[in-house]
Amino acid sequence: MKRFLIPSLALAIFVLYFISTITKQDIVPSQIEELKSEYGEKIRPSVDHSKFSQLKKSFSKPQEVTAACIDCHNERHTEVMNSSHWNWEREEYIEGRGVRYIGKKNILNNFCIGINTNEQSCNKCHIGYGWEDKSFDFANANNVDCLACHDNSDTYVKKSSGAGMPDPSVNLTTVAQKVGKPTKSNCGTCHFFGGGGNNVKHGDLEKALFDTHREIDVHMASDGGNLECVDCHTAERHQMLGKVYSLSSMNRNRSTCEQCHGATPHTNEVINEHGVKVACQTCHIPEYAKVNATKMAWDWSTAGKMKEGKPYEEKDSLGNITYASIKGTFIWKQNVQPEYVWFNGTASHYLTGDTISSETPIQMNTLHGSYDDPDAKIIPVKVHRAVQPYDPVTKFVVQPKTFANREGEGGYWKDFDWNSSIQHGMEYVGLPYSGHYSFVKTEMYWPINHMVSPKTKAVACKECHTSNNSRVGNLRDFYMPGRDYNATVEFMGIGAIVMSLLGVGVHAVVRVASKKQSMKNHI
Repeated sequence: MKRFLIPSLALAIFVLYFISTITKQDIVPSQIEELKSEYGEKIRPSVDHSKFSQLKKSFSKPQEVTAACIDCHNERHTEVMNSSHWNWEREEYIEGRGVRYIGKKNILNNFCIGINTNEQSCNKCHIGYGWEDKSFDFANANNVDCLACHDNSDTYVKKSSGAGMPDPSVNLTTVAQKVGKPTKSNCGTCHFFGGGGNNVKHGDLEKALFDTHREIDVHMASDGGNLECVDCHTAERHQMLGKVYSLSSMNRNRSTCEQCHGATPHTNEVINEHGVKVACQTCHIPEYAKVNATKMAWDWSTAGKMKEGKPYEEKDSLGNITYASIKGTFIWKQNVQPEYVWFNGTASHYLTGDTISSETPIQMNTLHGSYDDPDAKIIPVKVHRAVQPYDPVTKFVVQPKTFANREGEGGYWKDFDWNSSIQHGMEYVGLPYSGHYSFVKTEMYWPINHMVSPKTKAVACKECHTSNNSRVGNLRDFYMPGRDYNATVEFMGIGAIVMSLLGVGVHAVVRVASKKQSMKNHI
């Protein structure tokens, strides 16, 4: 047995080396050309809005622009008003909870925590005008902000803490006359800056993608696919394809790699077979936050410190805020290797008013899936870890009031009083507050879908199929060759190799003997 061990190991090493080399194969070349042909050339608008008489006037308020839009594009506003972009909630089924209406309106996160009582600040990114409190009229079509998504002048901007109203500097006539298909600029203005700054939340969505190159993202790069967001996130009746699982729970209306590349995009079938249990993103996004750092941790419990009686900030060498009196302590990271989880497209959430258990950290959203789940695949995620306020008596993660225009209105960013801030916030959402607060650790999971690397930078087999720091070392509900050890499996594997070598050897001996016998018969 021992004399076969060295050749067996040599053969095994050769096989593993061969497998590692095939990771460099990528999408079929003809398919790449097809995708470039379809999306590479940008569509030029066939309509010149500057020639419409309805838009050749000065607008005193943005609602007048919306009325002009509706005058021609009748009933399109009704589509917008039925969308989750407008309502910031949608009907979802949550496992074990039934059907719920959930969204930014009522789900807490572990960044700025929640929009309730803070609408004037948070709703800068709402596609509407004037949502500053509960009195906002969602049925008023003129409150729809068409310009936020359709401005092609690159001059439209919302006012800071303006409840979604445009900045006074915006020339509404100029913008109204230069509208068209949404661009990265329209989408990124909100989605790249969620959480109060560039790349704070997602980690794979940031301002570098406005104009980037293939090393950062092969799809959005000007020297790559040069895709706009809406090329993948298509819309039907103004309902966008794709979702963020900090707010969504159902496996529907997802934007996937397969919708363009198909289920078997590689020339090598071994790689294609991985697609049954491994998402494309897992291999093709080896790291995120490639240009600017992303926020990985937020500790609210340290907020409130002062210097000479005034709030202050501290920054790292890259300009990232590492401490702010109004928000606490932050940890930022750049070029981050994702963590990995099983995901079947469904999720559950901490809902406002849920009683938390004694187990920590509290999962603000849970992505469901396992190896045995036929719909689940391994996906890359950013996990944001936080310490945020909760009520130790009611055991609620609390909704504090953070924003206020003036001192004395209960906003923590002005008064630095947690009791007052939490009291105002919990009254607003209709839940009790005991008058006591503490802080609890929480986690939130953000699937990584952008910043796809060139094929030469894809994750190599040996990065997962290894017992030393495997990328998927935390997923232990299945056996992975090269990562895991099982005496029976190893014995059977070595046995199979030995038997194969013996078979080859016996076959060779028989062939040689047969040939010699044949030569003797001919003499």
